Amino acid sequence: MSPVESATVGRRSPGRLAGWLVFVGALTALGYAAYFADTDTPDDLAYRYSSSIAAVVQFAIMLGILLLIAQGLPIRDAFGLRAPSSWGRALVLVPLTLFAIWGASVVYAQFLDAGEEQGLVPEDWDSSRAGAFAAYFVSVAILAPVVEELMYRGLGFRLLAPYGTWTAILVTGVLFGAAHGLVIGFPILSLFGILLGWLRSKTASVYPCILVHAIFNATALTVSVTLA
Repeated sequence: MSPVESATVGRRSPGRLAGWLVFVGALTALGYAAYFADTDTPDDLAYRYSSSIAAVVQFAIMLGILLLIAQGLPIRDAFGLRAPSSWGRALVLVPLTLFAIWGASVVYAQFLDAGEEQGLVPEDWDSSRAGAFAAYFVSVAILAPVVEELMYRGLGFRLLAPYGTWTAILVTGVLFGAAHGLVIGFPILSLFGILLGWLRSKTASVYPCILVHAIFNATALTVSVTLA
């Protein structure tokens, strides 16, 4: 294990890990229940203030539960809230990871359309509802990356790392993909999570993962309305 990887490893916490796995399992079950119930996603989801309000409530609850699971651990250690072990390394690996995700997404889209399945990206631009879209943009491009990365590459990685770095990378990646409750999108979302887990292991910090996730989401939203 390299010095960078060892910085992410602490003592095993089987109770906290069990709680985290139950929480992720519950999110996954809810996601797939909604999927197989064939619940229609509104076409104007990105142009409703209610979407952003619901996201804020959801992420606040998620963060609260994560803090309960991590209770007793140093917060910075539990969530990887530390500066990268090497800023030079991070500045190289962040764009490398981002381009790897973009490349994989482009190739995957040639065969299956995961974006259409999730239905979170608008199909056109509605200037009359720009305020609601701005609020939605913040929830998708900032809140979601922060909370999801704290959950998977933060606490999840910290709890799984004592069992092996690649165990942490793969398990958090696959569970990240599963928690979105998609079928077509599951493989590419899992790869997304695995690449971010790899980035986490190489930088010993959750911040580069948040940055990559935020840029990816922001770009997807921006492209969806500028190329409509």
